[in-house]
Amino acid sequence: MPSSPPMIAVSEAELAELRARLKRTRWAEPWPVDGWEAGTDTAELRRLVAYWADGYDWRVHEAAINALPSHRADIDRTAVHYLRFDGEHPDALPIVLTHGWPSSFLELTALADRLATPSRYGGAAEDAFTVIVPSLPGFAFSPQRPELTDAQQTHHLWHRLMHDELGFERYAAHGGDLGAGITSRLAEAHPEALVGIHLLAVAAPADYDPATLTPQEQAHLDSVAAWQAQEGAYLQQQSTRPLTLSQGLADSPAGLLAWLVEKYRAWSDCDGDLSSRFSDDFLLTQASLYWFTGTISTSFRPYYEYAHGLTRRVERVSVPTAVALFPADLSRPPRSWAERTYDITRYTHMPRGGHFAAHEEPALLADDITEFFRAYRSLPRPAPQPSAPQSSAPRSEG
Repeated sequence: MPSSPPMIAVSEAELAELRARLKRTRWAEPWPVDGWEAGTDTAELRRLVAYWADGYDWRVHEAAINALPSHRADIDRTAVHYLRFDGEHPDALPIVLTHGWPSSFLELTALADRLATPSRYGGAAEDAFTVIVPSLPGFAFSPQRPELTDAQQTHHLWHRLMHDELGFERYAAHGGDLGAGITSRLAEAHPEALVGIHLLAVAAPADYDPATLTPQEQAHLDSVAAWQAQEGAYLQQQSTRPLTLSQGLADSPAGLLAWLVEKYRAWSDCDGDLSSRFSDDFLLTQASLYWFTGTISTSFRPYYEYAHGLTRRVERVSVPTAVALFPADLSRPPRSWAERTYDITRYTHMPRGGHFAAHEEPALLADDITEFFRAYRSLPRPAPQPSAPQSSAPRSEG
């Protein structure tokens, strides 16, 4: 049987062009500011660009990507790339993990391996999951959906993938960032198929009476507003004028890298030291994926579509829901806020980690997912049960 073609095969000419562009970077005029005060630190960016141009070995990472268990499905004229990690136990629970932005499927591979083969990490084989990690449309190896107004939204594609393509009658789901919204819509639209969902972020209530806000909820909304004012410029740009931004980032690898690494530093639990959470090779492989697949522009589509009403708001999720809050993530809503939209049965405050939890703290995240779904593995789904008190570092409120 002939072997399947590799997921990615960058030519020597493409590699040479990237390196030439990096070496010819036209650097912006410096400001009299320190470090990251006004955006990406120029000294750190210059260092990373120099390594990307001369030292970083793309071929090593290309081979590692091609060694992953990649597959493709064609769903309603949309090609979907996904990884499949088969669980080590015959009764492994299927779960779909959905990444966010500026992430990719690569960020979820360590988590997926822990969930699929828990015995390799000191866990029990009967807690295994069969893990599906799709690439969002317009990210890496999944092309964008063919129409801007296409009614086949990502959460419907995921259900078609899990239920129709892969044959899972019931399955679990996890997501953070964009993935949290997709996972929420998936559970809302297909509650009969979801045994439960695990989230790193929650959708705001579709409607609420401000008079009913608790002090904790009001403090949360105040913190969100402050974050939007200080950190939300990227969100406004990607939601309103994404193509203006896209052209510069698609043409300049140094500009692309500057846009990405600022988010990795600002949103992670790195205490200002990017290298404490992300190796140079990890950051440059993520940037290289965006560059070689030409997907930075299409990765902005979810923001634009949501802002323009092409993706509807989450209203009410009835399936059992767990939320894990990492201290350096973008927001940490109180449980009562989440309960306005979700059937919360587990609410865990993690001791460390940030927005990129699957990469920063895969063990903590895998343990929380495993603990939550242990109660919902049998079919039919049992009634929601409160989680047992934890004596380990994470604090669960459910």
